[in-house]
Amino acid sequence: MSYAFTLASREAAPPSLAPNEIVPLLIGATVEEVERELVLQTLARCDGNRTRAARVLGLSVRTLRNKIREYSADGIDVPPYCENAAS
Repeated sequence: MSYAFTLASREAAPPSLAPNEIVPLLIGATVEEVERELVLQTLARCDGNRTRAARVLGLSVRTLRNKIREYSADGIDVPPYCENAAS
């Protein structure tokens, strides 16, 4: 297993990675920043399917939706649900 090591600035949130990239171990990042990146990556890999992403993350759908609402309020782009994606 390989990990990408990057430094994260405390002033600005790290940019989101492409869905095919490994979630990096963000040295200096807060737990909230790492959690947000994991949620966004999982949503992207699940083609925006909230139910499937919640199951993968081990969260309730309600908790995931609350996190998405919080991210959206902070101006963070959340992957939209893609109905035409292959399951």
